[in-house]
Amino acid sequence: MKHLMALARVGKPLSFLLTSLVLANCTTQMSSTQPSEWTLAIHGGAGVITKESMTPELEAAYHAALARSLEAGGEILANGGSSLDAVQAAIIIMEDDSLFNAGLGAVFTADGGHELDASIMSGVDRDAGAVAGVKRVRNPILAARAVMDKSRHVMFAGQGADDFAAAQGLDMVETSYFDTERRRQSLLKVLSKPVSELTVEERHGTVGAVAIDQSGNIAAGTSTGGMTAKMPGRVGDSPLIGAATYAQNGVCAVSATGHGEYFIRVGVAKTICTRVELLGEDIKTAAEHALGQVASLGGDGGVVLLGANGEVAYAFNSPGMYRGSITASATKTEIYGDSE
Repeated sequence: MKHLMALARVGKPLSFLLTSLVLANCTTQMSSTQPSEWTLAIHGGAGVITKESMTPELEAAYHAALARSLEAGGEILANGGSSLDAVQAAIIIMEDDSLFNAGLGAVFTADGGHELDASIMSGVDRDAGAVAGVKRVRNPILAARAVMDKSRHVMFAGQGADDFAAAQGLDMVETSYFDTERRRQSLLKVLSKPVSELTVEERHGTVGAVAIDQSGNIAAGTSTGGMTAKMPGRVGDSPLIGAATYAQNGVCAVSATGHGEYFIRVGVAKTICTRVELLGEDIKTAAEHALGQVASLGGDGGVVLLGANGEVAYAFNSPGMYRGSITASATKTEIYGDSE
């Protein structure tokens, strides 16, 4: 209306004013009824994952678990929710599933305990939150989100992180909640032979998600139970912004899984996004360069990637990586290195 009054003051005829009003209304209606595309992509850890080592029943279970995670986050995005909420929802599903090394089913430390890490980041303003070494938070990704939303800090660790989570009213559990017989047997196996003889899957595992919402905002999150038989107090890359997790609107979003000591030294997630931003590389090329640095130092693992326009890519230097993506038109889950 202010626009039309201004036109009237400069002598525009009534027919012109009416036409302007119709066009303005049409533009408003079109922008409100034609939402942008949305995408969510996840990973559930990388390792020595081959068809030969997988039973049909276990393979089906992993595909179903990945699909549930995608559906939880996808529903939020389809209804106009934020990428942050979608990433959080997708990760919660995996934290509550003992198939993955995050939350329930977290691996054991060398002294038979559990120490969990998580981080989350918004691409809008690069706000972030993380927790390291929590022992009683049922869903560490919720604690990381609380740090971002309800504190002036980026990371809490150890008892302070558990205390902060409890003060925010998050679901707290006894450490035995995370126990599973499968992980206990893995601990015994690890303790019985040299670390150099262990497979990637026996050593570590992580879950993560990246998303872009209908407003074009991106986010990333990562959660892990750590490394089997690690020394108490050891912190890997999963709670470190720039190592395992990074998101920046207009550039990319990354969540990583792998041998944390090497991902920290390379700064994998930030390295990828910096190469995209400053060198103009596509996300896949940038990721392969970063993982090449990891491999040159002796590490292994993988990443799930999301570009500024919602393109998805994966990169990993292990035989397989649990992964999947969902859009308004398709859902896909994969496990092995070859196309399924």
